[in-house]
Amino acid sequence: MQKYRIGKLINPWTNRTPPIRGGVFTNPEESTSDSELSDASTLVAYSTSNDDAVYDSGAKLRHAIIQEVEDVSDCLASSKPLPPAVPQRDAATQALIEKTIRGEVDDNIRDYPSLDTQTQRAIENRYRALHDRVKNEGYYECRYQEYAKELSRYLSIFALFMTALVHGWYWTSAALLGLFWHQIMFTAHDAGHRGITQNFVKDTLIGVFIADFCCGLSIGWWKSSHNVHHLITNSAEHDPDIQNVPLFATCPSFFKSIHSSYYNFTYVWDKAADIAVRYQKYTYYPVMGVARFNLYLLSIHHLILGPKPSRSVLWIRRAEIASIACYWFLFGYCLVWRTLPDWPTRIAFVLISHIVTMPLHVQITLSHWGMPTADLGEGESFPQRQLRTTMDVDCPAWLDFIHGGLQFQAVHHLFPRVPRHNLRRLQCLVREFCEDTGIKYTILPFVPGNEKVIGRLAEVSAQMELMLQCQKYMAETGESGLH
Repeated sequence: MQKYRIGKLINPWTNRTPPIRGGVFTNPEESTSDSELSDASTLVAYSTSNDDAVYDSGAKLRHAIIQEVEDVSDCLASSKPLPPAVPQRDAATQALIEKTIRGEVDDNIRDYPSLDTQTQRAIENRYRALHDRVKNEGYYECRYQEYAKELSRYLSIFALFMTALVHGWYWTSAALLGLFWHQIMFTAHDAGHRGITQNFVKDTLIGVFIADFCCGLSIGWWKSSHNVHHLITNSAEHDPDIQNVPLFATCPSFFKSIHSSYYNFTYVWDKAADIAVRYQKYTYYPVMGVARFNLYLLSIHHLILGPKPSRSVLWIRRAEIASIACYWFLFGYCLVWRTLPDWPTRIAFVLISHIVTMPLHVQITLSHWGMPTADLGEGESFPQRQLRTTMDVDCPAWLDFIHGGLQFQAVHHLFPRVPRHNLRRLQCLVREFCEDTGIKYTILPFVPGNEKVIGRLAEVSAQMELMLQCQKYMAETGESGLH
């Protein structure tokens, strides 16, 4: 990204307001008092990509930024078409949907700190101070002894899987293979966040080996999707992790039919969604049991039809394709086709091995599907949004290996590159941060957390039923029924 960097914004700015508008431009090498900084609407230091020269010419700075913005705007206008129009509902139904969405927004505004500039900037400053403390106290340092323990567990599970397979205990072998996939993907998660060696190439190779070669899933697809999820968590329009229509809807925004900015695809609410979402609290666990098959499809789609990588990282795409090809040769051909004796055994083996990974998919959704999806606007700070839309799962320390240490998703979302083995210790600092800022910290045990997700799915189903009743009433009477 260095070649696109044109400056540094030092003190706060307003989103979508160009920093050159009314800005105060100074040479950062000159001394500037705190009062001057607080009075300046924006302070910008413009430097070359090598950080070896600093310009304090306002005219030159304005010209550089404006030219850069114009170049980017021209590029976007020429290469990315506007999303297609989203189908509109009748006025009465639209009003009901908007009323439901507005109710959730009002609830969140009531339950969380004020969105005024002073409050949110104070939260941001407290978050920066916390981040400095996290760095200074070594939370970003990877504890490799923990990976040594995990490696021994991975190898033990894999050895048991092979032993059961050789002795013909096919169902037991399938369960152990699923457990191996479940456990080892936690390390792939760390590699995707560059949290193991902090080196892009090394962690990428680790991720490709584990995700693509061992599990048949594209680490490139996961990083592309997961980075967006971290940036704009629980946004119906932007977060791919909650875009599951027609099978599931976690918020009433989907009733309007929305366009996904990630997939560049319009999720149209149709009859299939009416039926599936009505029963989503019952289909949640069965679908989670076979969710891995969908990840195969998304991975292959990304590698074949996804955006073409630049020349500098083309080797990653090639390595992924080769690794996934090896996975399907070893798992699909050598194991399922050549080793297993008959079709009933093959089908049972595949289903059991994939269903055993269900807790991983439940955990992924557990921390977000039961949490708010309301968009409170651009005034909300990053840490408040992450804590508002993410839930932690409480469990004894000895059960961390089942959750992979990722049950602390709220902590993880505040500091994505902190190794997961440090998240439990870091939780104490996050609790202090929440107490200081007044942001609600949501943490529930595993079973109540599941109940919260199922309750949320049932709530959205009830909202959908009300919408359908409104449509039926209007069709029969010609009146909206909204009183």
